[in-house]
Amino acid sequence: MNTIKNMFRFALLLLLLTGCKQELTDDLSFLESAAKADKLSAMFDITQDNTGNVTITPNGEGAVSYDVYFGDATTAPAKVAAGKSVTHKYAEGVYNVKLVAYNITGVTTEATRQLTVSFRAPENLEVIAEVDAVNNFKVNVSAKALYETMFRVYFGDVPNEVPKSFLEGETISHTYAAVGTYTVRVVALSGGAATTEFTKNITIVDPVLLPITFESATVQYNFINFGGGVVTVINNPQSGGINTSSKVGRMVKNPGEVYGGSLITLGAPIDFSANKVFRMKVFSPRIGARVLLKVENATNGGIFFEKEVATTVSNAWEDLAFDFNAVNTANSYQKIVLIFDLGVAGDGSPNFTFLFDDIRLTNQLPVGLLALPVTFDEPGVNYAVIDFGGNQSVTAVDPTSATNNVKRTTKPNGAETWAGTTIGSGFTARIPFTATTTQMSVRVYSPSAGLRIRFKVEDRNDNTKSVETDKLTTVANAWETLVFDFANQAPGTAALNLSYNYNMGSLFFDFGNPGNGKVFLWDDVRFLTTNVAGVVLPLDFESTTLVYNITNFEGGDLTIINNPQSNGINTSSRVARMIKNAGQTYGGSFITLDAPINFSTQKIVRMKVFSPRVGAKVLLKVENLTNGALFFEKEVLTTVANGWEDLTFDFTAINTANSYQKVVLIFDNGTMGDGSPNFTFYLDDIRLN
Repeated sequence: MNTIKNMFRFALLLLLLTGCKQELTDDLSFLESAAKADKLSAMFDITQDNTGNVTITPNGEGAVSYDVYFGDATTAPAKVAAGKSVTHKYAEGVYNVKLVAYNITGVTTEATRQLTVSFRAPENLEVIAEVDAVNNFKVNVSAKALYETMFRVYFGDVPNEVPKSFLEGETISHTYAAVGTYTVRVVALSGGAATTEFTKNITIVDPVLLPITFESATVQYNFINFGGGVVTVINNPQSGGINTSSKVGRMVKNPGEVYGGSLITLGAPIDFSANKVFRMKVFSPRIGARVLLKVENATNGGIFFEKEVATTVSNAWEDLAFDFNAVNTANSYQKIVLIFDLGVAGDGSPNFTFLFDDIRLTNQLPVGLLALPVTFDEPGVNYAVIDFGGNQSVTAVDPTSATNNVKRTTKPNGAETWAGTTIGSGFTARIPFTATTTQMSVRVYSPSAGLRIRFKVEDRNDNTKSVETDKLTTVANAWETLVFDFANQAPGTAALNLSYNYNMGSLFFDFGNPGNGKVFLWDDVRFLTTNVAGVVLPLDFESTTLVYNITNFEGGDLTIINNPQSNGINTSSRVARMIKNAGQTYGGSFITLDAPINFSTQKIVRMKVFSPRVGAKVLLKVENLTNGALFFEKEVLTTVANGWEDLTFDFTAINTANSYQKVVLIFDNGTMGDGSPNFTFYLDDIRLN
């Protein structure tokens, strides 16, 4: 026997090797890693003619051949190649059929399967045929019987069906293509002509579960109507706006009871563990129609929870929210009840015809309208905001005051340069801009100074009507109140139009830069009933509350002081003093304004100067806020020594398509200063004229 086995293995190897290309014959290492045959099984097919002829088909993964030991008096095994069968004649009895599988290198794996050969009909047939616990369209079948050799099963969903065979101890599965009731028939076979059968009707259903969208072709939306309410599923006759789905539910409230409505039973209890806010899209013929959404226990109508809301638009889809946060989650709820205009008898007319769709559970109450000022501190107010472009905003506690609620907005990696946050879904009233009241303020806690914050206001019903303006943060990790003047719009954006209905606001943090994880806190969004003068032209340096954002460079030193030369054309209280110290010949200073300079109608800049000498050069330059390459400059000479004079800088050639928000001052450009009185200058009243 061993000699025969070895000869077989050698022949098999020779066959494989001679079938390979020449370049592969030198490397046979792949044979050493070949996996053993696995998952051995056998199919027994017995002829039903009392002959005892059984066809045995061995199966296994990785097997190239088998030795089949029949388990009777026959001692020599049958050699069976993979995919082939062998037929053997048995007498009645129970046999242990042994399979020896060979992999490509001749390594063996063994398994034994029991074979029953009987010429009497199978007895005590027991069949389990059940719908799968996970897949509603799948049925699993297993069986056992006395004297059986094998089973055949018919699933009953196609004509002229070819049955599938299986053995005792195996489970065979089938997936149906559609809902319906099917007859599953199992036939138990022995070696005789007689068989034993079992049949069972299996009903395949697609249960109604949340969300209810009415789009499934297999779900049966079986509403139970009561009191005059009638629900049907129809093609969407109002496809548009927020609902372009194909199918919707239609509720017609006919004459009957004032509580007429409809209910649907779900296929499983509602899971309120994570989400407790129902949302439902509704198309109402009128504003103010009341919509009641109720959940009930599957068998006890006394266990329920309900909320009623009113429609706010007519003849258009809106997404209503029903706050179920107070629902008792210890109870089980499996029915959804809908009643429109509870307490009012319907008449079946278009005025009592409603469409509804997309009944779903969420964890978000609707973002509502907010009244100015927005402080995030009023109890009962829903201060939800709308993020876009990648922003992420949450409610937080002020790090400097544990009793103050604020918003924390993160601009994460990957967020768009224009990522922003809309305050609520708008304001409850129009922002009352006038010709003299054009400002709003926001308290901001920024991670660093010099970051651009853009504030945009618009008509929430027409976003083409908007105005935007920018401010730079001036401190890091501390609160500051930024004043946004919408009369000074951001470059390239529309100007303030007092005829527009501005009633929605959005903030853009670090505008123009992609997200990199910066975190901003913000609070106290207000409309200013009186404009606050910011650091803008004209610059007269008289304010003791404004913060003049002065940057000195290369020896220039600009400070605000009491006027030491109050006479002549300048008797103001405060002026700016420039001392040019040793450093660079171009040493000077610049002032960052709170808004871009408006060169649309005026392009002449005037500035009062007090110089220690005649012929001192005075350069006045304007620059873009972030791009120093965008600038315009003019230089003039002083004509008076130790006296005030009003210098003129002609900017008529300036490119007004650019934005300029910095005023740069350099005295005696090209000459090194020494900090002496000879390099000390005073300036005041920088203005357009």
